[in-house]
Amino acid sequence: MKKRMIAAMMAATLAVIGLTGCGGSSDNKAADDTAKVEVPTEPFGDTIKYDPTVEINDGKDISVELWEWGSDDLFQQVIDGYTAIHPNVSIKLVNNPWEDYWTKLPLALDGENGPAIFNIHNSYHENLINYLAPLDIPVEDLQADFTGVDAHVIDGNVYYIDYGMMTGSVYYNKAMWEAAGLTEADIPKTWDEMREVAKKLTIKDGDKLIQAGLNFNDDFHQNYLLGLNYQLGENLFLEDGKTPNVNSDAMKQIMQMLVDMYEVDGVGSKDFGEKGSDSFGQGQSAMVIQWGHYYNTLKTTWSNIDFGVFEIPTFDGNPYAYNRYNGESTFGVNKNAPADQQAVAQDFIKYFLANDDAQIAFNLAMSTFPAKKSLADNEQILANPSLKVLSEHIDHYIWPGPMPATVETSLKKAGEDIFFNGVDIDTALNEAQENIIKDMKNSSFVSVENLYAYAK
Repeated sequence: MKKRMIAAMMAATLAVIGLTGCGGSSDNKAADDTAKVEVPTEPFGDTIKYDPTVEINDGKDISVELWEWGSDDLFQQVIDGYTAIHPNVSIKLVNNPWEDYWTKLPLALDGENGPAIFNIHNSYHENLINYLAPLDIPVEDLQADFTGVDAHVIDGNVYYIDYGMMTGSVYYNKAMWEAAGLTEADIPKTWDEMREVAKKLTIKDGDKLIQAGLNFNDDFHQNYLLGLNYQLGENLFLEDGKTPNVNSDAMKQIMQMLVDMYEVDGVGSKDFGEKGSDSFGQGQSAMVIQWGHYYNTLKTTWSNIDFGVFEIPTFDGNPYAYNRYNGESTFGVNKNAPADQQAVAQDFIKYFLANDDAQIAFNLAMSTFPAKKSLADNEQILANPSLKVLSEHIDHYIWPGPMPATVETSLKKAGEDIFFNGVDIDTALNEAQENIIKDMKNSSFVSVENLYAYAK
C-alpha cells in the first residue's frame, strides 16, 4: 500500500463523528460555526476504561506535541475531545509529509526536544522501537479489548498496537457485471469460479483486449503472492521466523495461476495499463483485488464507478487462512520526553483506546476493520462494504509481522521478470528467496505467524 496517499484519503473520507469519548454518537452543537465538544462526566470504555474526572498533571498547564504525517482534521478531533476534558493540556499537532516523516522523526526522538506523542507505522518498527516507552496499560487489558495484541508483546511489554486491520478484497464493476449477465449468485467463492467469471467479463476485438475481466498489474506481489500462500497452508516464513519461504510449492502454484490467467485464460494482459487499480477506476477493467484503502480512492477519485465488493476467493472453500492483513498502528510515547509529558502521552493514548467514537472515525477513514472487538458488529463499520465482507472471517487473516520492505520488492521483481523478461518461475522465485535472505541478514525481524489463532 502506498502510504503517501494516506493523508489525502483520510482527510477526504473523514466521518463526521463527534469524538466525545462517550462510546457512542454525540450530540455536539455548533455555535458561531465553532464546534462545542460535549465533555463526558462518567468513565467510558470496555476493559480499558477512561475516567474523565481524574486530573492530569495535577491540573497544571502543560504543552506537548503530537507528530503525524497527515489527516490533520481527524487527529485534531481526538485532540479537541481530550483537551475539552483537560483544558490545562495543550497538544500541538505537527504535520510532516510522509516522505520527510521517517527522516525527521528518529532525529527528533534522539534528542531532548522530540514529540511526546507520535504516529507509528509498523513498517518502520525497527527504526522506532528503541525510542518507545511501553504503554502504561496492563497487557491483559489490551488483549481483552483488541485483536492481535499478542503479536506486539515484547518481553512482557506492549509499545503500540493496531487500531484497525487492512487486507485485500475483490472490487467489481457492477455495470460490467450486469452487462455480462452475471448476478449476485455468480459471486465466486473459489479461484476456479473466479477464473470463469473473469472470462465472462473479458471483452476483446479480435486479439485486442478492450475490457480486462481481472487486472492485477502492479499489484500481484501484494495481493496475490503475499497472501494466497496461506490459503494453501504455507506461511511466508519458516519455523525459525526469519527464513523466507517464497520459493515454495505454494508460491509457485500461485505464480503459475497468475501467468495462466493472462496467457491461457486471456482475462488480462501485462500490457493493459500499468496499474490495475487505475484501469478499474478508468472503467477498463471489471475486477481488481485491492486493500481497504481502495474503497476511499474509488469514492473520491473515481466516484463515477458503481462498484461492489466481495471477499477474496479461496482454493477449496476451507482455507488455513484467507490472506494476510496489516495493521494501522496507534500512537507511540517518546521515552526520552520529560516525565510529565510522557504522563500526558500515556493518558492520551488510553483516552484514544477507550473512545469508541475515535476508533470508529479512524477505521472508517482508513477503511480498516476495527481491532477493538466490541466494534466488530458496529452498524457504521458494517455500512462500509469493504469492511462488511470481512466481518465473517476476520479472525482467519494473518499478520506476519512488520516485514522488511525487501520481501515485497523482491517478489515484485520476480513477477516482473516472469511477465516481462521471460524468466521461468522457479528461477525468479529462487532469486527472490536469495535476495531476501541477503537483505535480511542484519534484520531483527522475526515472524509472528506462529501467534495466529489457527496456526498449525
